[in-house]
Amino acid sequence: MTIKTIGIIGGGQLGRMLAMAASRLNFRTVILEPQADSPAAQLANEQIVGAYDDRASLEKLASLSDVITYEFENVPVESARFLEGLKPVYPPSKALEVAQDRLVEKTFLNRCGIPTAGFRAVDSQADLDAALAAFGGTGVLKTRRMGYDGKGQIVFRAGDSTAGAYDKLGGVPLILESFIPFEREISIIAARAINGHIECYDAAENVHRNGILHTSTLPAEVWEGTTADARSAAIKLLDALKYVGVVGIEFFVGADSSLIANEMAPRVHNSGHWTEAACVISQFEQHIRAVAGLPLGDPARHSDCIMQNLIGDDINDVRQWASEKDVFIHLYGKTEPRPGRKMGHVTRLTGKA
Repeated sequence: MTIKTIGIIGGGQLGRMLAMAASRLNFRTVILEPQADSPAAQLANEQIVGAYDDRASLEKLASLSDVITYEFENVPVESARFLEGLKPVYPPSKALEVAQDRLVEKTFLNRCGIPTAGFRAVDSQADLDAALAAFGGTGVLKTRRMGYDGKGQIVFRAGDSTAGAYDKLGGVPLILESFIPFEREISIIAARAINGHIECYDAAENVHRNGILHTSTLPAEVWEGTTADARSAAIKLLDALKYVGVVGIEFFVGADSSLIANEMAPRVHNSGHWTEAACVISQFEQHIRAVAGLPLGDPARHSDCIMQNLIGDDINDVRQWASEKDVFIHLYGKTEPRPGRKMGHVTRLTGKA
C-alpha cells in the first residue's frame, strides 16, 4: 500500500514535530485533537476537531488517512482498537494497553526479562499499609493510570504517616513502588520497523526538576555495558509487543551499573529531542519512516550535546539562547507560558561525538 497521508491522534508538541518530519518526507498529515489551533494543527495539512473517543471523528480520521499513529500514551485503547479495524495503527493498541496501567506495565516488563522496582497493587488504605510494611516503610505511591511529569503520586519515607493517602489520590487503583537507590537516570530511544528491524539511539543521561525533565545530556556517563543492556531491554520490549514506531524507555542506573526500568512511553519521547540537532535522522523522522513502511535511518550521533526544556517563563530567555553559538532552538507554538508547561526546548552542541 502506498502511504500518502498519516493520521496523528493528539495535537501537542510531539504531534507538531511528527507533522514537520512527515512533511519533509512528502507525507500529508491529519490531526485529531479536541482543541482548535493546537500546536500540531498549526503545521499539519488538516485538523479534525473532535474527542479522541468520538466515533464520527475517528471514522473521519480513518477515511482521510492511510496509516494512523499517536503522540501520547493516553489515547483510549478502545479508540485505537476501533481504528485498527479500519486502517493500520502504529504502534499497536497492545502498547497503549501496557503503557496506560503502571501495574500492567511493570508486570509486562518483568515478563520480558526487564527488571523493575518492586511493586504492589494498592486498592485500599489497608493495601497501602501492608505494601509499605513489606517495603520497609518507604516507597512511591502512584495512580495506576494517568499522571505524568510527577503528578498523581506521593512519596513515603520512613516514619511518614499514611493516613488518608489512598483517598488523597482519588480512591482509584494505585501502585506502590519500592525506592530504588540509583546514581543517575538514563533513557534509550529505539525504533522498530514493520519488517522487525530495530535501531537504537545512544543513551541520554537525564536530570529532572520538580518531576519534569530538565536536561538530557549525550554522552551519558555510564559504562558501555550499561548502554548495551539498555538497548537489549528495548529490543526485548519492542519484539514482545510486535511494535512499530519509536519508543522511549527510562531507566535508573545503580552504583554497580545495573539497570532498573522505570517506565516506557509508546511514542516519541522528550528525552529524545536532542536527536533533532545531534543526529542526521531525528526520532521524529525515524517514527514517520517506521509507520510509513520506509527503511529506518542510521541513528548515529554526530555531536555531543545537552538538550534543555524551556518550561513556563523560560521562554523569555529565547533571545539569549539565539545569541549563542551552536544552539538549536525549537518552540512549540504555545501562546501562554504557565508554570510547568513545556514551551520549547534548546539543544546545545558541545563537540564532535
